[in-house]
Amino acid sequence: MEKALLTKDPYNLIITGVGGQGNVLASRLLAGMLVRQGFRVTVGETFGVSQRGGSVMSHVRISANTVWSPQIPRGHADLVVTLEPIEAIRVLAAYGNRQVKVLTNTRPVYPAAVIAGQERYPAPAEIREAISGLSAAAWFIDATSLAMKLGNPILANIIMIGALAGLAALPLSRDGLTEIVKEMMTQDKLEANLQAFDLGLALMGKNVTADGRGE
Repeated sequence: MEKALLTKDPYNLIITGVGGQGNVLASRLLAGMLVRQGFRVTVGETFGVSQRGGSVMSHVRISANTVWSPQIPRGHADLVVTLEPIEAIRVLAAYGNRQVKVLTNTRPVYPAAVIAGQERYPAPAEIREAISGLSAAAWFIDATSLAMKLGNPILANIIMIGALAGLAALPLSRDGLTEIVKEMMTQDKLEANLQAFDLGLALMGKNVTADGRGE
């Protein structure tokens, strides 16, 4: 089978969120899907002060022929996928540029300082405006609510992979997810993950507007 073409080589993808959201698993599933197609993929991960609740960021660099360093240079991300919306702003401040695109889950995870009333978490409209202003195109989906309907909020990470597949920026498919889930997880996890992927994929068909910004 002929290898699909990348829209850019290397393609620099950042997946970010907070600890406990399945950020690392998402990046490894994604990398596995692409490696199976013959791409060279490097993954670099950084963790905040606390793995659960702290910032987590995975750099994923994809190339047809070259193994790149795992660290994306500052200002050179092509696409940012975020499981927590405020993390999108943090990443864009360091790795964004005029062409960067963003796919974000809209459900916040409040830091301890916000819960304690010591800090203010920005309103959804403020976050959306900031992300849109820092990117060439942005899509916003409530992946957590959809995952909860499937019975497990952690499936938001797979919904985001499905949504990423719907953008067609990378050659991702349901069959590719099936293969890697069978390899990395027990058989009983397969159906739920495929349902989550399908939800994300279908959602992008409804969300993408003429200007490239999600509803």
